[in-house]
Amino acid sequence: MKTKRPYIIFSVIVILLLIPLIAMQFTSEVNWTTIDFVIAGILLLGVWLIFETIVRLIKNKKFQIALIVALFIIFILVWIELAVGIFGSPFAGS
Repeated sequence: MKTKRPYIIFSVIVILLLIPLIAMQFTSEVNWTTIDFVIAGILLLGVWLIFETIVRLIKNKKFQIALIVALFIIFILVWIELAVGIFGSPFAGS
């Protein structure tokens, strides 16, 4: 029996990307370009693929949880850096 999880995760990613698209229709506070959507999609899909790899390959639950938490923290830090630039890198959003 095939799993439906990839379809569910892909749907969640699409819905997450629709949020700023819809918000752009109602306010000028959200101003995403096409490249912003592409980068966000790549980042979300990449995190999902790494998550799936961790879940499938790592059998030790404590190590698995530690890697997933680290992945989530790295994802949040990259997202924040791209959005507002907390580290002042050349990729900073503002």
